[in-house]
Amino acid sequence: MPAMSAAIRVWCAIALWLLAASAFAQRVEGDRVSASGPYAAEVPVNGQGEGERNTAFARALAQVLGKLSGDRSAAGKPGVGQELREARRYVDGYDYRQDEGLSSTGAPTFRTTLVVRFDAEKVNELAATLGLPIWPQPRPKPVLWLAIDDGSGPRLVGLPQSNAARPALNRATERGYRLGLPSGTAAEQAVVGAIWRGDSAAVARASARYSPPMQLIGKLYRSKGGWSADWTFVDNGKVLSRWTSSDADARRAMSAGADGAADALVRRYAKRSPGAGPPGAYQVRFNGIDSADDYMRLSGYLQKLSVVRGVKPVSAGPDGVVLELQLISGLAGLRRASANDSVIQAVDGDAPVYVVR
Repeated sequence: MPAMSAAIRVWCAIALWLLAASAFAQRVEGDRVSASGPYAAEVPVNGQGEGERNTAFARALAQVLGKLSGDRSAAGKPGVGQELREARRYVDGYDYRQDEGLSSTGAPTFRTTLVVRFDAEKVNELAATLGLPIWPQPRPKPVLWLAIDDGSGPRLVGLPQSNAARPALNRATERGYRLGLPSGTAAEQAVVGAIWRGDSAAVARASARYSPPMQLIGKLYRSKGGWSADWTFVDNGKVLSRWTSSDADARRAMSAGADGAADALVRRYAKRSPGAGPPGAYQVRFNGIDSADDYMRLSGYLQKLSVVRGVKPVSAGPDGVVLELQLISGLAGLRRASANDSVIQAVDGDAPVYVVR
């Protein structure tokens, strides 16, 4: 019994330590409004003015594109920045939430959060137009087999100690998927040894009762300058990735496990949208240009399209003007991007020909 009490005290200490800097948040009035699903996001704001809201829409859309593709750098992909500046066009609805919390000194703090819901059809069309990969739904829920050694020996994080793994669980949600935890039975506690020596096969066998057959295996331990974690991601018995994370803050070292698992899953399962073409240089003919003003209007329009990365004149004659366009998602992306505008219209046929209107 004394040993059991000591174990409980250790886990309580770990949980409190990991969550020490986390604020307790609650809805001040009414039911709590929160983002739900891959097409919703939450962003903190400094006020409820239109300018602040439009900026927050852009950050929220960047989150959604990251979840949809599984790519943490989705916001930096070609063409995405231009669309983020027009994020309000993709918004289906939004709400504000007032959160109350406590600072590290115990003083009350207040924060306003904007909860944004985006139109799924419009966002999917945007991803296809920009050639972003799509990580299909439903997504797997790997089991996180995490052992922590704070200096008193490694211990398994099971469901009863879920708060100790909260940084990894939350980070997985931000990346668009979920992690599960083992129930933490006595037999599973014995798996700590396999985790510590890197025996992923033994961990996979212990995880056979859970579905799907995917495991994120990690050991977190004190190291010089803070904390380190060694990670292995296993899919149906096959090791997809191994990596190490180190940080002065154990929460960030732990979150890196969820990031690495997301990256491995995206590499294996995310697919480029079938509606997007290959990037490259394409020669496109434009008819209906009768003056220098028409040409300048066309050139300005093309350079504003998010799918166009460059415009170079090739030839001009009675049959129209030919331009070489650098397109991030091919001719299919150009057709999608210009479909709802009134500047150019695609001519039916195999050749890439447009009429300037």
